[in-house]
Amino acid sequence: MTPVPESALPGALWAVAHGRSAQPHDVLGQHLEAGGLRVRVLRPLATRVRVRFEDDVTLDLDHEQDGIFSGLREDADRTMDYRVLTTWEDGVEHVGDDPYRFAPTVGEVDLHLINEGRHEQLWTVLGAHTRAYDGPMGPVEGVSFAVWAPRAKAVHVIGDFNGWDEASHPMRCLGGSGVWELFVPGAADGDVYKFALRGADDVVRHKADPLARLAETAPATGSVVTTSGHEWQDAAWLEQRARTDPHTGRMSVYEVHPGSWRQGLSWRDLADELVDHVVRHGFTHIELMPVMDHPYPPSWGYHVTSYFAPNSRFGSPDDFRHLVDRCHRAGIGVILDWVPGHFATDEWALVAFDGLPLYEHPDPRRGWQPDWGSYVFDFGRPEVRNFLVANALYWLEEFHVDGLRVDGVASMLYLDYSRGDGDWLPNAHGGRENLEAVALLQEVNATAYRRSPGIVTIAEESTAWPGVTAPTDGGGLGFGLKWNMGWMNDALRYLAEDPINRQHHHRLLSFAMMYAYAESYLLPISHDEVVHGKGSMPLKIPGTIEQQLATLRAFYAYQWSFPGKQLIFMGTEMAQTREWAESRSLDWELLDDPGHRRVAELVAQLNSFAADHPAMWALDADPAGFQWLDADDHLGNTVAFLRFADQERRGDVVAVVVNFGGADRGELRIGLPRAGRWQVRLDTSGYDAAGSPSQAGVTVEAEEHPWQGQPWSARVRVAALGAVYLTPASP
Repeated sequence: MTPVPESALPGALWAVAHGRSAQPHDVLGQHLEAGGLRVRVLRPLATRVRVRFEDDVTLDLDHEQDGIFSGLREDADRTMDYRVLTTWEDGVEHVGDDPYRFAPTVGEVDLHLINEGRHEQLWTVLGAHTRAYDGPMGPVEGVSFAVWAPRAKAVHVIGDFNGWDEASHPMRCLGGSGVWELFVPGAADGDVYKFALRGADDVVRHKADPLARLAETAPATGSVVTTSGHEWQDAAWLEQRARTDPHTGRMSVYEVHPGSWRQGLSWRDLADELVDHVVRHGFTHIELMPVMDHPYPPSWGYHVTSYFAPNSRFGSPDDFRHLVDRCHRAGIGVILDWVPGHFATDEWALVAFDGLPLYEHPDPRRGWQPDWGSYVFDFGRPEVRNFLVANALYWLEEFHVDGLRVDGVASMLYLDYSRGDGDWLPNAHGGRENLEAVALLQEVNATAYRRSPGIVTIAEESTAWPGVTAPTDGGGLGFGLKWNMGWMNDALRYLAEDPINRQHHHRLLSFAMMYAYAESYLLPISHDEVVHGKGSMPLKIPGTIEQQLATLRAFYAYQWSFPGKQLIFMGTEMAQTREWAESRSLDWELLDDPGHRRVAELVAQLNSFAADHPAMWALDADPAGFQWLDADDHLGNTVAFLRFADQERRGDVVAVVVNFGGADRGELRIGLPRAGRWQVRLDTSGYDAAGSPSQAGVTVEAEEHPWQGQPWSARVRVAALGAVYLTPASP
């Protein structure tokens, strides 16, 4: 700390006292002068201020200017530990420490990495962190605060520890980094705080901490100091995950909105009830809609205000860690919805953070998302890019999550997304591609896979952008999986047709194989398909409720056997008939109905079958894993195909037949790749009102009768609106 020259001192003191100093440590704290050790403290309205040094010498300070007190210890030739003794009008002497005697808590290397946009663990230096120091006068505990606000004129930290006084704790700007820092002795876990930033326009705004790891529950808007005490018990899971490739493994995902799965549950409640439900139904992963703190519940979490804080409505960050830990110990992976494309408009959060656009792009043609009424990040700014990359790593490393599903990737990739002519800016080459967003996504994916072995990143991307799941070193975006929106849209359009009309739309079932290996895909039936007037899954389907449930069972058998991983939204596993609403719980009473209960049982069967048969997933992204038997039976509304587990097609194999027609396909001949006995392992029929007999368990002998390109074949009954799986019978 460099003392201020005497000629400039009155102005510097005035700036500190009136909230306009960027370097309060230059005048406050202790400084060696020619005549001794100068101590200067800010104590507005104090009637007496003294300093007690580590050698028990006490020095009275004189009021110097504007609530600043100063004294010179002439016999001192070094800095030392001291405490400040302050008396106000109450006549009581209060003992406290001095924030301005401490060295910066953010180092030069950290500052360099922040400004380069390369600090991969940004959360370890910015934000609020409890710290403890030993000294001659005993241990000191407090909280260090650090925030990036490069164009602010002055920044103060305000909170429970100082009565929310804007004057008492000015922060220092560390060089030209734009990072402001202060250690506050006596601040502690649980303290609520904000930053009071004097912007370039000289207006003071109170802002929540962008790196806060806990936020107050809305409608309160403060940040909360928090330190984790969670002791992880998932070491075995992480070790196994690091040895496993999720892209070639089995993945069956249960998408959950935490607030409406069962209303009123905390993170710890979900750790019991939700995890048990997921285990019972055989899913491999839970995907949680955004858990990052957001003040407006009907946004479902997609308008984030605190990117580093789990939603406090459900508990503390350690409560959320407990949920993830419990999932892992139950053999369940956790995927989080992540929203790097846009952020909420709440004025106390990221918007115009230092008085001008900072996190958002300054030009509304790039910085405003008209579809969602939210701000778009300035992806080209190194510090903003760093904020987002570090945020992705934070959830993977601090909370041990197993993957990120990135929301709205298409909106990030295209500069003209949802914009008309004249409402968007082309890139440097005159094109519509957002080159900065592309670079960000590539960096997130490459860094995440490097630092967290065994995780998966998933793109919600609805266009034909090439190489979404291609490696970044070859120009791809580097995602592990991509939502197959084409398959989803075609499948739901097909289901909406009456069975008698489906013959005219048969290509909707088979067309997805034309591009099935262009990317590595996940097949989604997500929350977006059962809300906003789109209707529930059963009600998308014509016919009686019995026909709807039968069709849905056949469709799930089709989804689980088609190349790609599976995702379904909560409630669809029991064929919820009401459209989803975030304001109420799922209709759990449906499980008392045999028809709905059977759908849930079938989902569990499908997951169990897939766990036992790697042919269902081992070659999801490899053409060797799939072969059509009949893709063109439009008159029968039936598709048939084989799934294989290995390139040579000598191992596990499953024959799949799905009948979306309204008539039984009695004694349907199916081509088979091998001789011997084949057994029907799964039949989705047999549970309708008519009591159609299930074929499950039936064994057929393969005949040396070439059929559908196979050397062998057999006849099997496939019920109306039904599906069967066959595998070679055990010897």
